[in-house]
Amino acid sequence: MGDLKLDITMSLDGFVAGPNQTLEEPLGAGGARLHEWVYGLATWREHHGKAGGETNVDDEVLQEQLAGSGAVLMGRRMFSGGSGPWAEDPNAGGWWGDESPFNVPVFVLTHHPREQLELKGGTFTFVADSLEAALEQAHAAAGDRAVMIAGGADVAQQCLRAGRVDEVQVHIAPLFLGGGVRLFDNLGGEPPSLEVTRVVESPRVTHVKYRVGR
Repeated sequence: MGDLKLDITMSLDGFVAGPNQTLEEPLGAGGARLHEWVYGLATWREHHGKAGGETNVDDEVLQEQLAGSGAVLMGRRMFSGGSGPWAEDPNAGGWWGDESPFNVPVFVLTHHPREQLELKGGTFTFVADSLEAALEQAHAAAGDRAVMIAGGADVAQQCLRAGRVDEVQVHIAPLFLGGGVRLFDNLGGEPPSLEVTRVVESPRVTHVKYRVGR
């Protein structure tokens, strides 16, 4: 079984989304700036059906992460921004239209069951049972490759509290959001220990990789 890895971009003051998240601004006020480092990269553009882009150290980090991924775990809000029954979700089809950019199976934690969604580039399976059930299915789909926690913060925190995360890679964007959704809140009574295993610097973002202690 492969590792469970958290890979996410965070502001320097610890937020993965800004305040006042809406369908129009799913990452909250100013939150889209977190990911400016990735939008022009050749690997990101290729996975989103676009040509061209930069090949640099940031692209190498992204390429490594995607190449090692066999499945993705995410929360309901990352999938659609909604909550409650799917019939009442104005974005029930998700953010990606008819084509998934992940190119591997995606498992969505939700309180509301629904049928599997088949898109070009991958399937979305909605798991309403438990975190453990979602992880079991994701690891089975990934085989020997890693399961990547794509977000949001609540799912990442659930996995860390459960002691299931093997590796954390945080892409630290050089900006302050001043409020919003913190990545490392609600970790329980004894947060996990971390060992820095790699730091990659670039003008746009700093990539820090940690091994999570048991």
